[in-house]
Amino acid sequence: MDNASCGRPRLVASSPHPSSSIGFGMTLVMAIACGVAAANIYYNQPMLGIMEAAFPGQIAVIGLVPTATQLGFAAGLLLLVPLGDRFDRRRLILIQLAALTLSLAAAALAPDAWSLVIASALVGVTSSVAQQIVPFAAELAEPSRRGATIGTVMSGLLCGILFGRALAGAVGDHYGWRAMFWLGLLLAVAVGLLLAAVLPGSRPKTQESYGALLKSLAILWREEPKLRRATIIQGCLFGSFSALWTILALQLDARYHLSAEIAGLFGIVGAVGVLFAPIAGKIADRRGPHAVIGLGSIIMLTSWVVFEVWGMIAGLIVGVILLDFGEQGALVSNQHVIYALRPEARNRLNTIFMGGMFVGGAVGSAGASLAWEFAGWTAVCTFGAALVAIALGLHACGRVAGKR
Repeated sequence: MDNASCGRPRLVASSPHPSSSIGFGMTLVMAIACGVAAANIYYNQPMLGIMEAAFPGQIAVIGLVPTATQLGFAAGLLLLVPLGDRFDRRRLILIQLAALTLSLAAAALAPDAWSLVIASALVGVTSSVAQQIVPFAAELAEPSRRGATIGTVMSGLLCGILFGRALAGAVGDHYGWRAMFWLGLLLAVAVGLLLAAVLPGSRPKTQESYGALLKSLAILWREEPKLRRATIIQGCLFGSFSALWTILALQLDARYHLSAEIAGLFGIVGAVGVLFAPIAGKIADRRGPHAVIGLGSIIMLTSWVVFEVWGMIAGLIVGVILLDFGEQGALVSNQHVIYALRPEARNRLNTIFMGGMFVGGAVGSAGASLAWEFAGWTAVCTFGAALVAIALGLHACGRVAGKR
C-alpha cells in the first residue's frame, strides 16, 4: 500500500450530505452527550481522599486511579476514534456509550483498589466517545454553520470538564464515591437514549483496514501542515489552560486560605468563558477562523497579566473568565481549520488534534507544578504566559507564510 492510499483513503459511496437534518435540538443533545462523556474522566479526582479511606493501606494504588483514567482516555483517542471514518458513526457512538455504562458499573462495584484502577482505565477508554461526537457534528452541519455547531458541541464538552469535578465532590461527600459512578452510569444511559432517538446514520468514508487507519495518522501529520500548526498551537494553549487549573487550589490556599471546595467553584466561574464558544464559532464562519485564533490567544495572554498584577480574588475571577474565554474560542476555530482539510478523515484528524492538545495539557500541568515549586505564583504566571506567546508566535508565522 503506498502513501497516497494511506493518507487519502479510498472513498465509498456516501449518503447525501445530511446537513439539513441537524438543528438546534440535535446540536444541544450532542453537546450534552459530549459533556456527560468528558465528565467521567474527572469524577475520580476530587474523590481520591474518600477512595483512600475506603481501601485502607492501598493509598499508593488508589493514587493510580486518575492516571489510569487519563491513559485510558488517550488509548481510546488513538485506538477507537479513528474507527468513525470506517464505520457508521451513530452505531459506534451508541456501542461505546453502552461500553461506558459497563465500565462505570465495574468502577462502582470494584471490590478492591486494583479492580478500581482497571475499571478506571476502562472508563477512560470508553469516555473517548466524546471525540466521536464532535467530528460527527462537524459532518452534519452545513459548511456555513460548521463553526457555530462545533462551538455549541464543544461548550458542552468543556462544561463537562469544568462541572464534573464539582459534581463528583458534592456527591462523594454526601453519598460516597460509589454513588457518583452509579450516577454517571444513569447519565450515560440517558444521553444514549437521547442520541439513539435523534442521530441519523452515516455511511463509512473509507474501506481501509484498521491497521491502515492507524498508519494513516502519521501520513496525515506529515502531509498536512495546517493540521500540524493547529495541533501545536492548541497544545500550547491547552497547556496554559491546564497550568492554571493545576495550581489554582494551591494558590487559593497559600494566598487566601480558601478551601479546595472554593477552588471547585471556580469551575463554575470558568463556565462563563465557555459560553463564548458558539459566538467564536459564528465569528469564524463569517470572518474565518484565523482571526479568532489570534484574538483568543491575545485574550489568554491578557488573562495571565491579570493573574499576576491584580492580586485579589476579583482578579482571579476576571482572569479565569478571560482564560477560558480565549482558550475556547481558539479551540473551536482550530477545529474549524482541521475539519475542512479532509472530510473523509475527520475522525483521524480529530484523533491527532485532540491527542496533541492533551499532550500539551499534560506538559502544562507538569511545568506549572515545577514552576510553583521553583518560585511560586509569579513563575506559574510566567510559564502560562510563555506557552500562549509560543502559540501566538506560531500563529503569526503561519499567517505570514500563508500570505506569501
